[in-house]
Amino acid sequence: MKYKELTAVYQKLEGTSKRLEKTHFISELLKITEMQDIQQIILLIQGKIYPAWSEQETGVSTRLVLKALSISTGIPVNAIEEEWKNTGDLGLVAEKLVAVKKQSTLFTSELTVSRIFENLKKLACTEGIGSVDRKIQLIAELLTSASPEEARYITRTLLEEMRLGVGEGSIRDAIVWAFFGDSFGLKYNAEDNKLEINEKQRQSYNKLVDAVQEAYDISNDFSKVAQLAKQHGLTGLKNIKLEAGRPLKVMLYQKAKNIGEAFERVGKPAAVEFKYDG
Repeated sequence: MKYKELTAVYQKLEGTSKRLEKTHFISELLKITEMQDIQQIILLIQGKIYPAWSEQETGVSTRLVLKALSISTGIPVNAIEEEWKNTGDLGLVAEKLVAVKKQSTLFTSELTVSRIFENLKKLACTEGIGSVDRKIQLIAELLTSASPEEARYITRTLLEEMRLGVGEGSIRDAIVWAFFGDSFGLKYNAEDNKLEINEKQRQSYNKLVDAVQEAYDISNDFSKVAQLAKQHGLTGLKNIKLEAGRPLKVMLYQKAKNIGEAFERVGKPAAVEFKYDG
């Protein structure tokens, strides 16, 4: 997938505060995403390179980004810093400077999601003598090939400041909309910003949301959940297993009015223990 396609969705997400509309934009993107890109797209929508359970980081500071911007645009670091003070958003600064950059290259190639993702992952693996310079060059390489809008979101991804307002609930529901919506006739009314589903459809929808949520709670990785949902449907989600060395997502307890409703929620047999804290 071309990175400009993802950038277009970023702009839509940034341009609305409506949760359902954000979910709609993400689900439409997932529908047209090829299998080989699905995990990368899910992570990048969250402004991540690694899933929530991973402790790996890109190790990029604002200082590195400033130097890379200077190399790719030909504008001194101190001038970039001054612009940054005025806007408070280094992503917007990158967009503005790339649009008026002083330097030009003889050849630039169109950015793809895979290229962006792989370059950003290299940052986390770059260590040792000269690693700082190599990281700066990796970032500058992307910014040199980027359009102004692409530069905005590359910079924000590097600094983990996407400013899209996309929460876990939107990602979870977008997976349901994209890969299961047709199965129960889900319809989103963009004009009124609401779902048009009846009570029977609502029950099916809630069960699928629960299935995606449970798969995420076990795997702690929406990118894996999305890939399995696209490739294997509900069966794939139900077959997710715990993996050694991969922490669970901390799950809140499910409320129930009485013991009968509790058994309905968790099934039988079930383990019961006293709650001593709180």
